[in-house]
Amino acid sequence: MELRGGWLGIEASDDVRRHGIDLDADDSDWTAVDVPGRWIDQPAFASSDGPLMYRRSFDAPGPGDGRRRWVTFDGIMYQADVWLDGAYLGDPEGYFAPHSFDITALSRLGEHHVLAVEVTCSPQTTAHGRRNITGILQPPSGMRSTGHPGGLWRPVHVYDTGPVRIDRLRVLSRDADLRRAHLRVAVRLDTDSLRTVTIRSFVGGVQHDEQIQPLAEGTNELEWSLDITDPELWWPHSLGEQTLTDVEVEVLVDGEPSDRRRRRTGLRQVTWDNWICSINGERLFLKGANVLPTTASLADVTEASIRRDLGAAVDLGLDAVRVHGHIAGREFYDVADELGLVVLQDFPLAWGHARSVRSQAVEQARAAVDQLGHHPSIAWWNAHVDPAATDEAVDAPLWRTRIRSVAAQQMPSWNRSVLDRWVKRAFERADPTRQVIAHSGVLPHFPQLDGTDSHLWFGWKRGEVEDLGDFASRLPRMVRFVSEFGADSPPESDAGMRRLAGSSWRSQLAELTDEWGFQAATFERLFPPSDFATFDEWRTATQHYQAHVLKVQIETLRRLKYRPTGGFSFSTLLDAVPSISASILDHERRPKPAYAAVAAACAPVLVVADPLPSIVRAGERIDLDVHVISDLRTALDFAVVDAEATWPGGEQRWRFGGPVPADDVVKVGRLRFDAPTVDGELTIGLRLTAGDVVSTNQATTAVEPS
Repeated sequence: MELRGGWLGIEASDDVRRHGIDLDADDSDWTAVDVPGRWIDQPAFASSDGPLMYRRSFDAPGPGDGRRRWVTFDGIMYQADVWLDGAYLGDPEGYFAPHSFDITALSRLGEHHVLAVEVTCSPQTTAHGRRNITGILQPPSGMRSTGHPGGLWRPVHVYDTGPVRIDRLRVLSRDADLRRAHLRVAVRLDTDSLRTVTIRSFVGGVQHDEQIQPLAEGTNELEWSLDITDPELWWPHSLGEQTLTDVEVEVLVDGEPSDRRRRRTGLRQVTWDNWICSINGERLFLKGANVLPTTASLADVTEASIRRDLGAAVDLGLDAVRVHGHIAGREFYDVADELGLVVLQDFPLAWGHARSVRSQAVEQARAAVDQLGHHPSIAWWNAHVDPAATDEAVDAPLWRTRIRSVAAQQMPSWNRSVLDRWVKRAFERADPTRQVIAHSGVLPHFPQLDGTDSHLWFGWKRGEVEDLGDFASRLPRMVRFVSEFGADSPPESDAGMRRLAGSSWRSQLAELTDEWGFQAATFERLFPPSDFATFDEWRTATQHYQAHVLKVQIETLRRLKYRPTGGFSFSTLLDAVPSISASILDHERRPKPAYAAVAAACAPVLVVADPLPSIVRAGERIDLDVHVISDLRTALDFAVVDAEATWPGGEQRWRFGGPVPADDVVKVGRLRFDAPTVDGELTIGLRLTAGDVVSTNQATTAVEPS
């Protein structure tokens, strides 16, 4: 039975806690609330930070002899206290994992029942001392304008089992090749008394294993392996088919089924070597994007919206998505499995956390593996996002932000030195089949100088767009995997932007810092609004700059393929709400110019030249290497590259030819010439042809007097 509809709510108080949980409490002045949903979506609670008391009446005859009854909350944001008919059941914590309670005895006392739940989601207003493990779902973050997330965001179920219940089922693909695959299966069984049970395992609907197992009263942890011969493997979409397999576990008591659980998985093996990912032994350069929730409320995310958004990632030529700073709904990972996208999964620890969260963080890390470990698309776990983040305002001076950021990353801290190690160890123990990262975006520091994946915002938070290449040559370790880079721009959609169309648009723009995440100091440095007559002119300039940043830096990272870069994940794919952000699809899914730039830069075969400086002097010597990048799994026997430099009144041409190995980068030639002595635009055009394969590229710069 799903308890959908019929829920009532009221802001919790001591009087409500004493009397609102009773079976016969007067709830005539309570307000109807949606479950699943957020409480702020109800007008009566639109400005409430909670806590909120929920109440739901239901009728059900008691469970039969030998049967047990349970209530399961699929998603509570973020903590709760639960009562049934006035009897206290427990205090679950954690938003992404289900929480279940045995209500067998209470269900036999009568047929009419009342379930009461006090839900708490305390505001997290700073970047340090955070107590909720909610990641970017609570500010400060790029999700700041989505509103308070508190509520029962997934359904509530009441259901019966036999005397033994499967409380948790974990399925991991340990290794796989064309001859054999191994699955690791772990269950936690809950039994009402000492007994012996039969456990059956099914793979693809066919019984694969049967074992007799004695159980002690209470919870029992069991683990075993399944050996599968001649498996059909799961592959990322650029490497092969996405074959999925159902794994089911059934518990029988005295020959009768007591409970059964199913996980849909894919047989595959994922390995990492110095930040280079291989799936089933095939090396794969990961072209990815960071993703946020597809809507303001997780409860409103639908499978159709997920397919639309992840389908856009596939259309862009991406191999991967990084679920940034949160754990999405289960449907997200089902769709990623089906589409063959590699998922880089962040645990929802973001910024600095209080010491009191350690035990919960460890327990929720284990729960994350139980909930998601069977998904073949997930390739890594990241325990903590930006643990060194500070409370620096988004419009703070750049020099102060950089000094505080570097100091925070180099000095020892409880989050990086203690909390992150505990969470990393919890992931490694629960899931030895994947790479686990202690924290993301942390610079090399004593005593461990290896570093992690990098957040390199050249051209936005620091330096110039073209600085990434020089930085990589000096510190190659810092570009092994770049998981955040890009630039902000306003949305393409006109909805909500009309307020900026008048003559006072500059002053109104400054008011969007909290509402839309407008980074005033950065925009003032790069694109001062005072330099533009209208908002449309300013928006166009910032959008084209964003496209330029992503084009240059994706091409640079692809040129470093495997030497040393294993991949990237740019910021970001899409917005959930109107934002001035780094997304390339706005909240209405209208593409910014950067969308086309990313699609071109992520083509399977790409011909590129070294980035042109933003300005060249007349007569200056220009020296550019030309590379061909191929993600194809077969070689191009012979490719021809035509290059052309054009300027007002002149041009110069080059032609190169030769083979291009599979999944590799080759330098095909060099463009050497003197910049023209006339002012104007200098354009470099490239064209590769190899049979049916065609790739073009173009870059433009300005020529100024020497």
